[in-house]
Amino acid sequence: MSTNASQPKTTRERVESHREALRQAGLRPLQIWVPDTRVKGFDLECQRQSAMLKSDKLERDTMDWIEQTSDDEGWA
Repeated sequence: MSTNASQPKTTRERVESHREALRQAGLRPLQIWVPDTRVKGFDLECQRQSAMLKSDKLERDTMDWIEQTSDDEGWA
C-alpha cells in the first residue's frame, strides 16, 4: 500500500496560489483604506460636516449637477 499522501497546503500557500491565478488572469492587487465607521464619534463627525455644507451654494450646485447628469432610469 502506498503512503504517498501529500500534506495539505497551508493557508499561506493557498492564498499565494489564489493570488497567482488572479495575476495570470490579468488582475493585480489593490489595497484601499476607508474610514472606520465603527469608531466612536464617526456619526457626529458626519453630521458636523453635513451641517457645514447645508447652505453652501457650491455644494447645492454640485448636487444639482449630479441629479441632472445621473442615469437612474429603472432604479426605482
